[in-house]
Amino acid sequence: MAENVTLARPYAEAAYQLALATKSLAGWSEALERMMSVATHPDMRLCIDNPRLADSDLTQIFLDAVGGNLTPEQKNFVSILVDNERLGVLSEISSLFVELKNAFEGTKEAVIASAFPLDAPGLAKLVADLEHRFKCKIQASVSIDPELIGGVRIAVGDQVIDASVRGKLALMSAALQN
Repeated sequence: MAENVTLARPYAEAAYQLALATKSLAGWSEALERMMSVATHPDMRLCIDNPRLADSDLTQIFLDAVGGNLTPEQKNFVSILVDNERLGVLSEISSLFVELKNAFEGTKEAVIASAFPLDAPGLAKLVADLEHRFKCKIQASVSIDPELIGGVRIAVGDQVIDASVRGKLALMSAALQN
């Protein structure tokens, strides 16, 4: 995994610099997300791993699969990825790009796991509290994890806030064992 990140970093930085220069961070982010989903599809993986498929053919197949209206720069980016056999690290490229974009915009991503669905006002309050705590804008993604029993578990970067019943029970169990 670390090797893939190392391979992906220069491409993510190049895409980020190009997106900054053309003032299209959101467009590049969306395009990279689409490219990533296509590159990770099992059928596309077969094409990417096929050594008999010419680079120009793979590029065209990939661009057709991505669809949408990619800019000439984004199409050229795909061509460079194909030429350098880097379509396989598009997931890492996309993730690194989002990190660079978020750092530029002063935002962080929060992954919130909740035992039960959160209503809109509750989620808004939670995001506001996180923005106050981390002193930046927060982009939240919420998932339901019934194994938490109750409460939430929040990951912002490398910081984790475990306010779940399961987490509290684990702490109590550890304290009783000591």
